Amino acid sequence: MSISVKNLTKTFDTQIAVNNISFEAAKGTVTGFLGPNGAGKSTTMKILTTYLLPESGSARICNFEVTEHPMEVRKRIGYMPENNPLYYDMYVREFLLFAAGIHQLGNNATKRVNEVIAMTGLTKEVKKKIGALSKGYKQRVGLAQAMIHDPEVLILDEPTSGLDPNQLSDIRKLILEIGKEKTVLLSTHIMQEVQAMCNRAIIINNGKIVADDRIEQLKNTEHNAATVLRVQFDKTVSREQLAVLKHQSRIQQSPEGHWLIASAQPDILRKELMAWAVSSDVAIVQMQTAGESLEEVFRRLTQQ
Repeated sequence: MSISVKNLTKTFDTQIAVNNISFEAAKGTVTGFLGPNGAGKSTTMKILTTYLLPESGSARICNFEVTEHPMEVRKRIGYMPENNPLYYDMYVREFLLFAAGIHQLGNNATKRVNEVIAMTGLTKEVKKKIGALSKGYKQRVGLAQAMIHDPEVLILDEPTSGLDPNQLSDIRKLILEIGKEKTVLLSTHIMQEVQAMCNRAIIINNGKIVADDRIEQLKNTEHNAATVLRVQFDKTVSREQLAVLKHQSRIQQSPEGHWLIASAQPDILRKELMAWAVSSDVAIVQMQTAGESLEEVFRRLTQQ
């Protein structure tokens, strides 16, 4: 496995940032690493990239333990942190040549810089200082430096932050292309990006992994041990009114105003809903079985 994490734990004073987590990521995959702010995503990524030492457990990159062989790990990873630290007084090409020098690319430096400039769409910006670029182009520079040494593993923390729709599409295609041959672990708060780019998602909450599966399986009703009914009424209905349903296990309202009602016994719930609607003088406009969206799965698992 390109990334292998076993029983990893990290604490800061009395706060447990990462709590005994384990997961793996193989070559040729793009894995979404999701969680609310403070869940432990960035801490885990910093351990994988040797910026932080774990309290206990192990983390390996391409079979090299991060604490025992940090230099070997750094040769094999490309890292783009969330705050994307760049030298704003340097020109784009100058900065990338500098990064190539750090990785000791030697005679291949100029060729590789030209390649990553083309890949990340920076051709028109190479003569500008980084400080003069838009946030979207600064993100591209950060991604270019992460890729400069052609690493086996890419670890990207919020890589699409600040990109406009056109830039987003280009970077998405690039990450998908990279993910065919390399291992990509990316963190993002944008669920649409996860669905568009990732084969699999790991959801972490309060330092613990609460889900780890392929995207479609995460949304599958069997995975969630309940069927979700998407219900639309002809008038406004409150959560308190629906809470009286005996066979519901979870009630949530979608952004469109529909009610998502989960149950392990959906057939009984349907009958109960129809009886409740009659007694409450409410008409059911629409009722259908619906798998949860990734956003709904994320909310449910991280609000528990």
